[in-house]
Amino acid sequence: MSVLSNQGLLIDYEYCTGCFACQIACAQEYGWEAGMSGIDVMEIVQDLPKGKAYLSFLPFPTELCSLCSRRTKKGKKPACVHHCMANVITHGRVEELAHRLADKPRMVLWSPK
Repeated sequence: MSVLSNQGLLIDYEYCTGCFACQIACAQEYGWEAGMSGIDVMEIVQDLPKGKAYLSFLPFPTELCSLCSRRTKKGKKPACVHHCMANVITHGRVEELAHRLADKPRMVLWSPK
């Protein structure tokens, strides 16, 4: 059983500002070309009454995400967590992160396969 199998990310997307720091940090950590990253910030536009719109951002790990295993083996946070300026991404044991999901509805828990 892999060490990564019990690790994950808890993303509180209510406060994500869409700065893309997590996405850029990930791409730079691995030296990937533009457009490749282990986390992708999705922009979601919801149409509201009277022609208004509500814009939200959802950082979501991609299939490239390895939870920065090189960094976490050294006791460091994954690059996306370390560089998140709004402090909305948390890394840890899935069991511990899952307990925090009850705190608020606008969170996502992600763990690699």
